[in-house]
Amino acid sequence: MDVIKFAIWVAAAYFIGNISPSIILGKLKGVDIKKEGSGNAGTTNALRVLGKKAAVITLVIDIGKGVLAVYLGSRFGNDEIAMACALAVFCGHIWPCLYSFKGGKGVATAFGALLAVNWLMAFLVLFVVAAGVLLSQRMSVGSLLGAVSFPLICWLIERDFIYIGSLMAFIVLIKHIPNIKRLIKGEEPKLFSKKEEKNEK
Repeated sequence: MDVIKFAIWVAAAYFIGNISPSIILGKLKGVDIKKEGSGNAGTTNALRVLGKKAAVITLVIDIGKGVLAVYLGSRFGNDEIAMACALAVFCGHIWPCLYSFKGGKGVATAFGALLAVNWLMAFLVLFVVAAGVLLSQRMSVGSLLGAVSFPLICWLIERDFIYIGSLMAFIVLIKHIPNIKRLIKGEEPKLFSKKEEKNEK
């Protein structure tokens, strides 16, 4: 593997992950989304704080940057670089150096990356997430179920991705620890609830 090429495209993927539509849209409205609602720079908090239009834009861009990063790694590198780019764009979204390392939870960006790696794997994860959201009316439940099921889906469909995929799933679970605590207490707000989530930092 060309180490320089690997480093260039993985770094590029990380900085693509730094693009945060929810933070940018919040600033346009005079709102610091990192200080409102859950403090999370993702789609669910954008929905609660900025509204449906901002949430849709955030979702589309967060998915799109995952697709773009993996596509570039594959197009100008190889499968190994593409898979590393999937992890890099995911980490860039969660820990963006451009925003003091405070980003989102990575679910939408992970889906975009998976879509570029293997569309069937991505849609199986999406099915699990959607089922969890529809049954619970809570995005966090869908995200947690998707993360838990993901290593198995990787093993069944794309075994070369199982190590990176398992690491991504583990990070998603860690980022959702505050949600897990609220779920246990029965305090986790539903998807369209106006109730602000408490500290998620």
